[in-house]
Amino acid sequence: MTLANLLTVFRLVLIPFFLMAVFYGHARVALAIFLCAGITDSLDGFIARFFNQRTALGAFLDPMADKLMLTSAFVALAIPETGLAYSIPIWLPVLTIARDVVIVLLSLLLNLAFNLKQFPPSMPGKMTTFFQISFVVAVLLQNAYSFPPEVVAGLMWTVAFLTVFSGIHYLWRMRSMTKGVDS
Repeated sequence: MTLANLLTVFRLVLIPFFLMAVFYGHARVALAIFLCAGITDSLDGFIARFFNQRTALGAFLDPMADKLMLTSAFVALAIPETGLAYSIPIWLPVLTIARDVVIVLLSLLLNLAFNLKQFPPSMPGKMTTFFQISFVVAVLLQNAYSFPPEVVAGLMWTVAFLTVFSGIHYLWRMRSMTKGVDS
């Protein structure tokens, strides 16, 4: 178990604490935990690369920890009974989760049908993740410190657009990956 992997595991451990902070209406605590998770994500990546601590476990756990934290945040922040003043509309987590489920299912099908194993993230996918994280931070800031609602609304619509756009882009990429592949 490398230091980079320990930081990733720590991020996984933070998820229930983040959820409890949101469910009990402690937006500042939730924001601090979410930011701590972001810092450890950057730190574990740096450590893995700089100190050559890349492992198969880390390659599996790191994106899983990221996706679990982000999905947990979207779902928790959509529950109006959390005690937070501002919750996100339920359709947004449904949209983001549906996109991820479609991508995972199609990746699995491509793996089974064409033995394709590499599905690197795309630039639209990376942009979507960046704006999803920014949106979660903005929602937490709005709940904790009265962050401008216009900024939160702008980020929400940006996330919605990019989620749809990147989903379509992934479908297009997967379709092009199967062209010329013997089945």
